[in-house]
Formats: sequence, structure tokens, C-alpha cells
Amino acid sequence: MKNKEFIAMSGQELLVKLSELQKELIKLNAQVATGTALKNPGLVNKTKKGIATIKMILHQKDITSVKKKGVQKSNE
Repeated sequence: MKNKEFIAMSGQELLVKLSELQKELIKLNAQVATGTALKNPGLVNKTKKGIATIKMILHQKDITSVKKKGVQKSNE
């Protein structure tokens, strides 16, 4: 998926997608550990990058929500 698609998702959807990618990475790592050849070796890196991207977006969304709450409190 592209970053724009991740950014458009809600927080709950991102958490679900993060869980799916983590499960997929576990499966891929298990295949590598057992010595079976992967159909697409680049999929491991793509999955890791997807996980990192989702975590970054979730972190950014948390920061912006905290800043918005802080601004609202100071205006009251």
C-alpha cells in the first residue's frame, strides 16, 4: 500500500492493518528460519516498511490530537 492510503485510514483501521502485517511478517520469518525459499524475497522488506509507516502515522496522529487538545484547553 502507498503512504497516502495509510494516511487516509482511521486509527482503528490502521491498528487492524498493523496487526495483519505483523502476523504476515511472523509467517515470513518462520519460512526463512526453516530454510524454505520465499516466492518473493522482497516481501519481507516491504512488510517491515509497511509496519514502520503505520507506526509513524499512528504516532503523528497521536501528537496532532494532543496538540489540538492542548490548544482547546488554553483557549478556555
